[in-house]
Amino acid sequence: MGRRSLKEDQQKRIVEAFYEVAKREGIENTSFGKVAKELEMHQSLVIHYFANKEDLLLGLIDFIMMRYENIYQAESELDDQPLERLTSVLHNIFSRKWDNYIDDSIFYNCFALIFRHQEIKNRFRELHLMLRGWLQNLIQACIDKKQLVYDDASKAADIIFVISDGAYYYLSMIEDPVAYDMHLERYKEEAFRLLGLNVAAAKVNN
Repeated sequence: MGRRSLKEDQQKRIVEAFYEVAKREGIENTSFGKVAKELEMHQSLVIHYFANKEDLLLGLIDFIMMRYENIYQAESELDDQPLERLTSVLHNIFSRKWDNYIDDSIFYNCFALIFRHQEIKNRFRELHLMLRGWLQNLIQACIDKKQLVYDDASKAADIIFVISDGAYYYLSMIEDPVAYDMHLERYKEEAFRLLGLNVAAAKVNN
């Protein structure tokens, strides 16, 4: 892999600072000036790399996509163990690991912009297609190895993500940690059941 350019490094620093400021103050209250102050750099340098806040938001969505890749880092990456990889990823999807990578308020703030910004809508569509594609490939690998009996990997991945997306929307309103974990486990069991797997028998170290 080639070495990153100074421009890419600076853009990454600026996007990460934008993320940190937005976490504290909200995206709507985050300005170039506040991002520059966070980095202790002149505001003109931020503008040099990002012409406007819209460009920064697109950079932030790319940052979200990159962070979400961590969910798919299964315990086993061996090609001859696709079922172990799949179960590890399913446990990751239905866990609190999402919170380790992206703050919910940032994600939903960005997501709300799809209703009035076509490019942001396109980026979110790409994100969801990418995540579903990764899961579909894992499921298909299990089918090919005859470790799963299921006729449509794309359909399975789509349904699992509908369960996941709906789950986290609802869970974001649950404050009791015991109730949160109970519901999360219930949704995970449904995802495993869809594939004909037993969630208790497929426990992996996360």
